[in-house]
Amino acid sequence: MNHPLSVVLPYSPSTASAASRFARELAPHAEVVLAGEGPVEVSSGPGLQVLAVSGGKGAAIRAALARVTGAVTVLQDPDTAWAPEVYETLAGPIRADAADAVFGRRAFPGLAQGLAPEQLADRALGHFTRFVTDVSLADPLTGLRAFRTEALRSVTLTSDDDAVDAELVVKLAAQLFRLTEVDLPPAQAVPRRPRATHLSRLRTLLRYATVRDDADNQHEGYTTLERMDGATHYNQWLARRFREHLGRRVLEIGAGIGTITRELEPGLELLVALEVDRFYVDRLKNLFRGKPHVRPYLSDVALADWESLKAERLDTIVLSNVLEHIPDDAAAVRRFRQILSPGGRVVILVPALQQLFGAIDEAVGHHRRYTPATLRAVLEQNGFEVEKLEWMNLAGLPGWFVNSRLLRRRAVPKLQLKLYDTLAPFLARAESHVKLPVGMSLFAVARATGSDA
Repeated sequence: MNHPLSVVLPYSPSTASAASRFARELAPHAEVVLAGEGPVEVSSGPGLQVLAVSGGKGAAIRAALARVTGAVTVLQDPDTAWAPEVYETLAGPIRADAADAVFGRRAFPGLAQGLAPEQLADRALGHFTRFVTDVSLADPLTGLRAFRTEALRSVTLTSDDDAVDAELVVKLAAQLFRLTEVDLPPAQAVPRRPRATHLSRLRTLLRYATVRDDADNQHEGYTTLERMDGATHYNQWLARRFREHLGRRVLEIGAGIGTITRELEPGLELLVALEVDRFYVDRLKNLFRGKPHVRPYLSDVALADWESLKAERLDTIVLSNVLEHIPDDAAAVRRFRQILSPGGRVVILVPALQQLFGAIDEAVGHHRRYTPATLRAVLEQNGFEVEKLEWMNLAGLPGWFVNSRLLRRRAVPKLQLKLYDTLAPFLARAESHVKLPVGMSLFAVARATGSDA
């Protein structure tokens, strides 16, 4: 049976009794999953599941999420009892499709009365959580939260202990889910948490702020995409070059996490964002929720439904550092020609010069770098006439050579990228007035020739 609301109560030996009491009270109103270790005073029955899970709070939540059936899932620490209407208030913004996660903002005593040490620790960690994640939540580590179940399950949680609370906020924020808050009624007492809980959360926040990304460094290409996403000036430079040649109905091949998509979509009638990686497509759906003219499309180039794409009457295909990822680039270009009417355009940015091919290229999955001759050949031998072919980004060439070839780094260092991004507006202006003899990239515009395929 599917319930409209599921409540997960993770418990430990010290909270098993309270969790059992809360489970009995909640079972008539929602599906309850009690998960943790320690003796409990209830057993599984209608509306209530009891799971014995060792390892800590994070492990308990992961196990419980496999069992919930509700469209909305509440995670509740068994430290404060709440009336049934509080859960409905929490679920309200999710059911109205205004949020993916709702955090219950706890009511603390006024500053004039002073704050208990527990409250001070919670507030300090809350401030640091906001600093690390850029969320606007006043109480991001609250013990009562509601989630769209599908969204919560899509987040890969790795923490076994209480650090899962911090990890969850980091990943929800980074993956662009919609987060909001509602006020909770004043609690009777301040929940007490062990010092180990605070330290575990703090260590996790520090780790994600410094050495780990929200994919837990398991997705090497994502690390580079995430860093490039922060190069705002550079991305705006690329987008200006692309926009000069766009029509109104655009297909972007290899949209990634939406860095260029976000720059291109304003003013377009349609933007189909094709991406092969589901992890990225989920982010694209979150990023462009509420913008129906942007359609994330999960597919490999070789397996895409090209007949359906042709029916979209697309006039422009954009590839920003993507063609080099495709094993058979010539076959891909022929596909592009098949869905464009004569006069339609492909607008392409590719990495240049095979001599620069190094560790970063390997890390992000490049098959090749191009020269003007090889890029022109793959376009003109497969149904296009090149209208523009230019070198781009001369200033980035030395840094790429040193990092990727000499030092064998697998990602551009953040500080170097930030410095380069600061200079990008000046480089863009300079390159707009000078014909470059060479560069780190090649920019091309090609027009579809012949009759309709």
